[in-house]
Amino acid sequence: METYYKPEDLLKFEEIGKDAPELAKKFFEYYGEVFAEGDLTAREKSLIALAVAHTIQCPYCIDAYTKGCLETGSNLSEMTEALHVATAIRGGASLVHGVQMRNIAEKMSM
Repeated sequence: METYYKPEDLLKFEEIGKDAPELAKKFFEYYGEVFAEGDLTAREKSLIALAVAHTIQCPYCIDAYTKGCLETGSNLSEMTEALHVATAIRGGASLVHGVQMRNIAEKMSM
């Protein structure tokens, strides 16, 4: 079955700068700084990135940060817990917008 997502395309990510090299350079410099060790460890940053990757549903990011998590010492239990944190936040964000729905429905029912 043909799909839009091709895992091998992740290896071509740096090619995105071919037609805009200065912008790509700035992005990759920023990206590198964000993921450098700081107050958060590389392991912690990989777990955050994995959770966000699932939230935005990017298969390339899921692949990359699953590998990143494993390479920086996370285990499947930690990675799964990070995914559940993202799911809880995403679900809660959807539910809290229900207040808007209720406000409109109540206003229209008056």
